[in-house]
Amino acid sequence: MIEVEDLSKYYGLTVGVKNLNFRVERGEVLGFLGPNGAGKTTTMKMLTCYLPPTSGTAKICGHDILEQPLEVRKRIGYLPEKTPLYLDMRVREYIEFVAHLKGVPKNILASDVDRALEQCGLGSVRNRTIGKLSKGYQQRVGIAQAILHDPDLLILDEPTLGLDPKQIIEIRQLIKNLGSERTVILSSHILPEVSQVCNRIIIINEGELVAVDTPDNLRNRLKKSSVINVKLADSEKSADAASFLSGIDGITLVKEGTAVKGSLAYILESRPDADLRREIARRLVEEGYPLLEIFSEELSLEDIFLQLVTEEAR
Repeated sequence: MIEVEDLSKYYGLTVGVKNLNFRVERGEVLGFLGPNGAGKTTTMKMLTCYLPPTSGTAKICGHDILEQPLEVRKRIGYLPEKTPLYLDMRVREYIEFVAHLKGVPKNILASDVDRALEQCGLGSVRNRTIGKLSKGYQQRVGIAQAILHDPDLLILDEPTLGLDPKQIIEIRQLIKNLGSERTVILSSHILPEVSQVCNRIIIINEGELVAVDTPDNLRNRLKKSSVINVKLADSEKSADAASFLSGIDGITLVKEGTAVKGSLAYILESRPDADLRREIARRLVEEGYPLLEIFSEELSLEDIFLQLVTEEAR
């Protein structure tokens, strides 16, 4: 679907993107993750043929972004970071206008406009002026113009930027629905957004590729130990639980956690390939400790990102 080969962009002596190489398969929802200024938007602009690379190239559906830019654009729906809307136009009027710009045939134009409005949940506001809509609905209009011509690839650059929590949830669900029908690249610096929407992520920092993998594979690759949280009811017996837990075979570290009133919390570390929850629970119950809760703690996407970026900067 997408093949990126040694893609680079320089602004004078400043590096925008340097030697990016990655592939995106058909039907994937790919998260493009990095801090502000990492090169995400620059990469999006090159893939959409808006900005020419300094060196390297990319192919989308077999078409080269340098040699066949018009063929590439036909197959891409693009929502830039700043949504391209005419605020004084009505929603349907604007989508029809975009349909003419994109060369949608007249005999299917009305049905394609209706489909885009329906998929983006805009039916109830189709006759409203765009400038009078909420930011969330304006983002939906931006996504509608991107999917209007039923593209093979949808590229969304910071699609939830500036939205309130309710609007963010709605747009995330919309992206998930759209991802069931086409390939999606979602660019963001908001870590929960990527983890909740995407099944594979690319992490870049300072214009260079840091990692490409699924969140689960990255967690397994970076996990240096298994972390288990244990919560006990506060009692005289629970007070000496730290020394008891330290004596369980496989536990390498025990430290106190943050507990609520009426309970005690402990954080245990063990080998990364060991799941000792059942053994720990059995031993605690046999010894009469008032066990309330036990669960393992996974690396968050924030942990993964910080660890990878820190390692790459060394």
